[in-house]
Amino acid sequence: MSPLPSVVSLFREMRILGIPINEFMLNILINNYCLMHRVDCAFSLLPIHLKSGIPLNVVTFTTLRELFAENKVTDAVVLFKKLVREKILEPNEVMYGTVMNGLSKRGHTEKTLSLLHLMEQGSTKPDTFKYNIVIDALCKDRNLDAAINLLNEMKQKNIPPDRVTYNSLIDGLCKLGLWEKFKTLFSEMVNLNIYPNVNTFNILIDGLCKEGKVEDAEEGMKCRVGKGVEPDIITYNAIMDGYCLRGQVDRARRIFDIMIDKCIEPDIISYNVLINGYGKKKKVAKAMQLLGEISQRGSKPNTVTYNTILQGLFVVGRIGDAKRVYAEMLSRGPVPNSSTHRTLLKGYFRYGLVEVYFRYGLVEEAMSLFNKLKINREDTDIELYNVVINGLCKNGKLDEAQSVFENLSLIGLPPDVRTYNTMITGFCIQGLLDEAKSMLRKMEKNRCLPNNVTYNVFVQGFLKWSKFSEMRTFMKEMADRGFSFDASTAGFLLNVVRENPSVLDMIPELHSKNNY
Repeated sequence: MSPLPSVVSLFREMRILGIPINEFMLNILINNYCLMHRVDCAFSLLPIHLKSGIPLNVVTFTTLRELFAENKVTDAVVLFKKLVREKILEPNEVMYGTVMNGLSKRGHTEKTLSLLHLMEQGSTKPDTFKYNIVIDALCKDRNLDAAINLLNEMKQKNIPPDRVTYNSLIDGLCKLGLWEKFKTLFSEMVNLNIYPNVNTFNILIDGLCKEGKVEDAEEGMKCRVGKGVEPDIITYNAIMDGYCLRGQVDRARRIFDIMIDKCIEPDIISYNVLINGYGKKKKVAKAMQLLGEISQRGSKPNTVTYNTILQGLFVVGRIGDAKRVYAEMLSRGPVPNSSTHRTLLKGYFRYGLVEVYFRYGLVEEAMSLFNKLKINREDTDIELYNVVINGLCKNGKLDEAQSVFENLSLIGLPPDVRTYNTMITGFCIQGLLDEAKSMLRKMEKNRCLPNNVTYNVFVQGFLKWSKFSEMRTFMKEMADRGFSFDASTAGFLLNVVRENPSVLDMIPELHSKNNY
C-alpha cells in the first residue's frame, strides 16, 4: 500500500488532537497531495497557512508547478495574483519563473508578457532567463517583431542576451524564411562573442531543408565541422528529411549511410524519415527492408513507423501485407492510434470498389473495424467518422453513410463542414439534389457554415444532372457569399459547354465574372 494516504490520515489526526503544525509539516502534506495528483486538496491547504499565521515560502509555492501540469492555469494565476495583491508573499525569481514558464507552455503568451512587465514594476527584476521565456513564446507564435523588440529592450536595460535568446530568434526567423534578418542577427550574435552551438546550426539546417535548400544545408553541415561543431543525429535527420521532401530518397539514403560510417547510430526518427521517403516513391520493398533493420539494430518501431509503412502498402495496393503489418502491430506493439485506424479504414474503402477482384470484402472489413472501435470507445472522433462516411459514399453505400451520419447526433458528436460536404457529394453523385439541398439547410441551421467546397460540389451536381436553371439561382447565392469555381468545376463546366453551348446563355453571370 502506498504511504501517501497514511500521511493524510496522520495530519488529520494531528488536527483533531490539536497538535501544533508548522510550515514544514504543511509543505510535506502539500507535496504529498501533488504526488497523489490531488492538486485541488493541496490548493485547499493554503487557507490553513494563512489562518494559522504560517508564512508561505518558495517550497509551498511550487504547488503551482502541479497546477500547470494538470492544466489548471486559471487556478495558478488566481493564486499568484492573490499572493501579490494581498502582499501575502513577495514573489521571488523562482515564483515568477514558475508562473511564466507554465503560462508560456500552455500558449498564454500575452499573459506571460504582461507578467514580465509586472515583474519590472516590483523589487524582483526580470533577468535573461525570464526574457528568454517570453521571447521563445513570441517566436513560437511567429510574432517576430515583438520578440526582436524585447531583445532590444534587454540591451537597453543592460540585460545580456545569451545563446538561448538568439537560438529562439534564429529558429523563428528560419521558420518564416526571413534569411536577411537571420544573417543580421547571426552576425550580431558572433560579434557579442556568443558562439553558435550544435543546436544553433541544427535550427539553421532544418530551416534551409524546409525551404528546399538542402544542398545549402549539407554544405553548412560540412563547414561547421571545420568550426569545431560536430553534426549530431538531429542534423543528419533534418538533411535526410529535406531530401525526402524533394523526392530524392536515394540522396537521403546516402546521408543515412554517411551517418553510420561516422559511428552515429540512427534513431527511430532516422528510420521513419527514410521509410516515409521510400513510401512516397512507392519503393515499398525498401521500406519493408528498413522495418526489418530496426529490430536488428536493437531498436523498436514506433507507431509512426507502422503508420508510415501501412500508408505505403495501401498506396501500391498490397492489402494482404498491410493486414499482416497491422496484425504484427497488435501482437508486438506499439498500440495503434487514431492515425493508424484512419489509414486502415481509408485503405480498405479505397480498394472496396475493386474488392470483387481482390476477394477481400474490404468494405465489410472496414465497417467491422469501425464497429469495434465504437464498442471500445477508441478514436471515435469526427475525423474517423468522416473517413467512414466518405468511404461508404464512394462505395455507393449512401444509405449506410446516412445512417452513420444520423448516429452522430445520438452520441453528441457534431458534424463538421467536411462531414456535411461528404454527404452532399454523395447525394449529388446519385442525383438526389433535393436531399443535398436539405443537408445544406441542416448544415446552416446547426451553425456549420458552408465553404467553397460545398458550393462547388453543388454546381458540379447541377451540371451533371443538367439542372441548369437551378444552378443559375444557386450560383447567385454562391457569388453573394464570395465563393468561386475551383479548377475541377471549371473543367466540368467547359466539358458541358462544349457539348451544349446554350448553357452559357442560361448563366449570364459567367460572362462578367469568369473568363471561360
